[in-house]
Amino acid sequence: MSQTFSPQEATTKARNSFQKAAKEFESMTLDTTVPESVRALAEKTVNQTREAYERGKDQLEEAIDALERSFDAAGQGATAFNRKLIDIAQRNLNSCFDLAKSLAGAKNLAEIVELQSSFLRHQFDVFANQAGEIRALTTKIAADTTEPIKHQVTRSFETMRKV
Repeated sequence: MSQTFSPQEATTKARNSFQKAAKEFESMTLDTTVPESVRALAEKTVNQTREAYERGKDQLEEAIDALERSFDAAGQGATAFNRKLIDIAQRNLNSCFDLAKSLAGAKNLAEIVELQSSFLRHQFDVFANQAGEIRALTTKIAADTTEPIKHQVTRSFETMRKV
């Protein structure tokens, strides 16, 4: 092992190896022709893929629009629901103030008991009506929120059926 490493000699060997490989590569001929049927198939495949991509992209955009409309409806529904709850609470509070005012003007215990009994009977009816208002509102909110998505799903199935 008396040989010493010579960077100059290593560079020369590497250059010679590269030049030899390059000449061999250049001597290869890649002059094969692609049959017309293969080219036609490739073109048809590319066109079909592009069409499928466009359809998919359009359907995705429509789905996103449907979700946005659904979220908007949900937000508006939540606002309407909160307003309804505040309205009901205000009505109930006003009824309680009216009862308190009536009780303050009562002349005897029998009148107080009658006022409270009448108030409670009336409030049970009011609570039942308020529960109906809330039920109707939540049903409307649910329908408004799901409608854009239902419509989009129906359109997607119709589109798939046509294809």
